[in-house]
Amino acid sequence: MIKFFRRIRQNLLNEGKTSRYLKYAIGEIVLVVIGILIALQINTWNESYKNKVSESMYLNEMMEDFGINLKDLID
Repeated sequence: MIKFFRRIRQNLLNEGKTSRYLKYAIGEIVLVVIGILIALQINTWNESYKNKVSESMYLNEMMEDFGINLKDLID
């Protein structure tokens, strides 16, 4: 795939079509930026999910501890 894009760039530069090359370069940059933004969004979703899972686990542990402490206080 990289060779394919390299060939396109070289052909555009060799033919002297700098305006088409600039359009191609800008398009390639936009695609890379979009890919990075998608990866960041997926990472954010994953971190949020992990935080919710750990929060739920901590809350369950706290409820168990409160139950044990309440039992100790009653006895």
